[in-house]
Amino acid sequence: MKKLNIVGLYLMSVLYILAGINHFIRPDGYLRLIPEYLPFHEQLNISAGFFEVVFGMGLLFRKTRHLAAWGIILMLIAFIPAHVYFIQLDSCIENGICLPPWTGWFRLVIIHPVLIAWAYLYALKI
Repeated sequence: MKKLNIVGLYLMSVLYILAGINHFIRPDGYLRLIPEYLPFHEQLNISAGFFEVVFGMGLLFRKTRHLAAWGIILMLIAFIPAHVYFIQLDSCIENGICLPPWTGWFRLVIIHPVLIAWAYLYALKI
């Protein structure tokens, strides 16, 4: 694997592991991003954090990298309703994060596809 790819791989792994751990340390921010129409908010948050850690760790091993990367892609797709919900709230969560409204769109239209494409690089069996 080329040097740049390995750096990107380790960076992605660390980001998902830390983000997953953050679901357990600071759940309130994540819970507020789960759309009201979805049930079991606490369980969804715990599951998201768990899978972020597992997939992030899975990236580190050649045998699990392919599946972990596909897991990240599917997880990111599953997170789309949270991004849409954030946009519907004008990027401002009561008693939580409040950002300019364009940031919700930027996250959904730019950042999210970039994260999916980044994971896809490691989903390929090469």
